[in-house]
Amino acid sequence: MSPPVRLETERLVLREFVPEDAPFVLELLHDPGWLRYIGDRGVASLEDARAYIERVPRASYRAHGFGLMAVERREDRAPLGMCGLVKRDGLDDPDLGFALLACHAGRGYAREAATATLDDARGRLGLARVLAITTPENERSQRLLERLGMRFEGMARLVADGEPLRLFALDLAAGGGGDAGGQRKIRE
Repeated sequence: MSPPVRLETERLVLREFVPEDAPFVLELLHDPGWLRYIGDRGVASLEDARAYIERVPRASYRAHGFGLMAVERREDRAPLGMCGLVKRDGLDDPDLGFALLACHAGRGYAREAATATLDDARGRLGLARVLAITTPENERSQRLLERLGMRFEGMARLVADGEPLRLFALDLAAGGGGDAGGQRKIRE
C-alpha cells in the first residue's frame, strides 16, 4: 500500500481523509452551499460520515491513487473543506471537485487547493486531461474553473435522467492549469 498523499501550499495542507475527520465531514456536507450545489448525500450522523469517508474518498484512493482530500489551513490545521480528483461513471477523465465551508469562501483557498490538485494530476499522476462539472447556477465555481484555465465544453448528464451540468476541461499535457511557481510540495 502506498503512503498517504499530502500536498502543501503556502497556506494549505491537502491530505487524505481519515475516519477521525467524520465531525468535519458531517459539518461540510450540511453546509448550505454543499446542499445547494452538490446535494444531500444522506449523511445524517457521525456514523454516516465515517461510512461516507470510507465509501467515497478512501475507496477512490485505493482504486485510482487519487480522491477528494481534506483541505486544512496550514498555520493551525483548521479544516476548511475538500478538494481533489474524482473518477465518475459517465466521464472519460477524472474531474476536479472542491467545496469549502461558506465561512472560508472568498479568500482564495479554493483556487490554491485546486491549483495544487492540478499540479499533482500533471506531475505525480501523469494525467493528460482533467474535467470539472458544475450546476448551471454555480457561477462562482465556474469563474474559478475559468481562472484555472479550464474551458467550457458543453452540457453533460452523468445519468440519463439527471440534471444537465456544465462540463469544463483542461489539457494538462499542453501545460494548462496549475502554477509554475514551484510553491507546491508533494509528499508521498
